[in-house]
Amino acid sequence: MSGRIFLVAAEASGDALGADLARVLKERDPSLELAGVGGPLMAEQGISSQADISGMAILGFIDGLLAYDRVKRAVAATVDAVLKAKPDVVVLIDSWGFTLRVAQGVRAVAPHIKLVKYIGPQVWATRPGRAKTLAAAVDHLICIHDFEVPFYEPYGLPCTVCGHPALGRYKPGDGAAFRSRHGFTATEKIILVLPGSRPAEIRRIGPTLWQAAELLDRDRDVRIVVAAANSVRQQVVEQAPAGVRIIDEREKEDVFAAATVALAASGTVTTEVALQGAPLVIGYKVGWITWAVARFILFKAKYVTLMNVAADAEVAPEFLQTKFTSENLANAAALLLDDPGARAEQIRRQNDALDKMGRGGTPASEIAADTVLRTMRS
Repeated sequence: MSGRIFLVAAEASGDALGADLARVLKERDPSLELAGVGGPLMAEQGISSQADISGMAILGFIDGLLAYDRVKRAVAATVDAVLKAKPDVVVLIDSWGFTLRVAQGVRAVAPHIKLVKYIGPQVWATRPGRAKTLAAAVDHLICIHDFEVPFYEPYGLPCTVCGHPALGRYKPGDGAAFRSRHGFTATEKIILVLPGSRPAEIRRIGPTLWQAAELLDRDRDVRIVVAAANSVRQQVVEQAPAGVRIIDEREKEDVFAAATVALAASGTVTTEVALQGAPLVIGYKVGWITWAVARFILFKAKYVTLMNVAADAEVAPEFLQTKFTSENLANAAALLLDDPGARAEQIRRQNDALDKMGRGGTPASEIAADTVLRTMRS
């Protein structure tokens, strides 16, 4: 088999998904021609970005409006790169707004090119009408959850469920080795801070997470560490209080496994940390206009953390917007630091939720690769 496949990823999480997908596609068929738009992880798989998509990690309505011209230029450059590559299939990874515009641009000029969306918008939580929009723009959707599929059935969009990508990417971390490398004893309590992978998240969420960690440090002998995503490392370094240990992203599995408790921005990283057996306290905050629209018009789900969604219960405490305060975070984390029983119980419940999410099944990247190849052959 041979063919041309073009991958599009606009931010760090999509870059990781694209790199995993590219690796499996090459394993399935080394004769495939792969090209794309993405970041450093996709570049490591031999896919150098054909367009500049820096600054596409945008959060909220106001940030989106401010970045409108930049996004418009990046979409046009990406569509142009796709048309020049003349692929059989384009895989549009995550980043709902950006990839939708790319899909619409490609379809308008080259309707014969197959379009696959890899990870759809959260129609189950906000704006179910986006299911109709997506169905008109692409040929196939690869989604995370079984419960997403019924949203697309009325519009005839074929769906394949892959499970959460973090489950298939799991590599066991070595917490003891991490502690030894960094001079931490086996009994020292480690607070792990994870302020996000987007610049806007670092600005809005980071300060409250750091304040919570410092509150916990006042009355306890703890060590505070942060695992910084490469895309925002400089921002994290500038924001972190003095004395915080900055951990490179390459050590993330080990530091996740070593953590006593994690204070984290909501996102894929919460699943990754839970897989390593550390309990989490989760928070999130967006701009007030974005929150007002989401809270009173769009957002329908009870929880934002996927573990909590899967369990239909607040397995990991989550504090959003008005409840996202350093005091609330610190109080929830204090229980996990001070009470071994509470910590063990939350880890048990996190593990149950991970099982419901499909832990132990076929990795998402393999399901996605097979789906892309079937779409190309069809």
